[in-house]
Amino acid sequence: MKYARALAFAALAGATILSTGCAVVRGQETAGAYVDDAAITTAVKAKFVEDKTVDAGAIKVETLNGTVALSGFAKSGAEKAQAEYIARNTKGVREVRNNLAVRP
Repeated sequence: MKYARALAFAALAGATILSTGCAVVRGQETAGAYVDDAAITTAVKAKFVEDKTVDAGAIKVETLNGTVALSGFAKSGAEKAQAEYIARNTKGVREVRNNLAVRP
C-alpha cells in the first residue's frame, strides 16, 4: 500500500511538472516550431559572434514563433542597429523586438 501511494504521488508530481513547465504541452508552440525557434536563436547568436562590431556576450537572444527578442546592453547606437540588422536578416525571422539598452 505504501509503495502504491508513493508511486501514485511520483506520477502525479511528474505529470504536474511536465504540464506546467513545457511550452509545447501548454499549447504555446508546436514541437516543430520550438525546434525552428531554437535554430533561429542559434543562427542569430552565431552571426553575432562572427560580427566584430557586436558584443555577442552582452546580448541575449530569445525566439518565440519566429519573433526574435534582443535584450541586454549595446555600447553604441550603431551596435544596437547592427544587432537588429543581423537578426532581421537571419533565415526564419518574422519580427525583431530590439530591447537593447545603450550603455557606453
